[in-house]
Amino acid sequence: MAEITLLDGSIGQEVVKRSGDRATPLWSTAVMVDRPGVVGAIHADYFAAGATIATTNTYAVLRDRLQRAGLEDHFTELLNKAAAQAATARDTHGSGRVAAALGPLIASYRPDICPPPDEAKPVYAELVKLLEPSADLFLIETVASLEHAKGALLGCAGTDKPVWLAASVSDEDGTLLRSGEPLAALAPLVEEFQPDAVLLNCSRPEVIGEGLEIVKAFGKPYGAYANGFTRISEGFLKDAPTVDALEQRQDLGPVAYAEFAMGWVAQGATITGGCCEVGPEHIAELARQLRAAGHRIV
Repeated sequence: MAEITLLDGSIGQEVVKRSGDRATPLWSTAVMVDRPGVVGAIHADYFAAGATIATTNTYAVLRDRLQRAGLEDHFTELLNKAAAQAATARDTHGSGRVAAALGPLIASYRPDICPPPDEAKPVYAELVKLLEPSADLFLIETVASLEHAKGALLGCAGTDKPVWLAASVSDEDGTLLRSGEPLAALAPLVEEFQPDAVLLNCSRPEVIGEGLEIVKAFGKPYGAYANGFTRISEGFLKDAPTVDALEQRQDLGPVAYAEFAMGWVAQGATITGGCCEVGPEHIAELARQLRAAGHRIV
């Protein structure tokens, strides 16, 4: 049986649910200014559920997003608080790793407005420098295009910490990035930058399997963590969207989601977990099924 790294699940939406705040374009970032403990409690719940990775609540802690919300002065504070909450949860749990999340610049699922690699590189490099002291690895998330991948990988080139690249594929075709470019076209970038793992994330679980058949040819550890949205709506693709523009699936409870993830493990995935709308209960069920199948969670 295999050794499986079990990621956590949604952070941002869990914060929104638990804080009782109205969804904003920054999702859950602002809550860390005065209530960072909400984030820490979520990390603790994921560790208790069986996860071995705490993903920092830094997906949207980006200068361009903070500027729109008038929070740019809190940039370093938010990064530090997010990193500290994840690290404290890891240390209290007594094991695990902290993955510093690096989200898409400007907006998710919008390859049409993604900055070119030479502009993205210094933005990501600044994030890496600030998060490196507390990070065990860097997790580039929801990569929607080749340019997005290249810019983020360039920004991570100066770190000695592991770098994981997670791409988001079309909801209709797991062989295509959300830009419409072939997922297989990531291969030269993987060869050039040598990320330590290649993952698929924030996509419908039904299309992940066909994407993994492509990713496994890259010669890196691979895996997936899907979302629980019905689809990425047109409303969410507008400027400054809020998460309430997306609808949660009602047919993807813990057991159903875990069955998808176990299928990815059967394909050879050694890293799995959950993305948006996948919570601690899902991760607990996935941990249970992994152990029941004889796998070891590491």
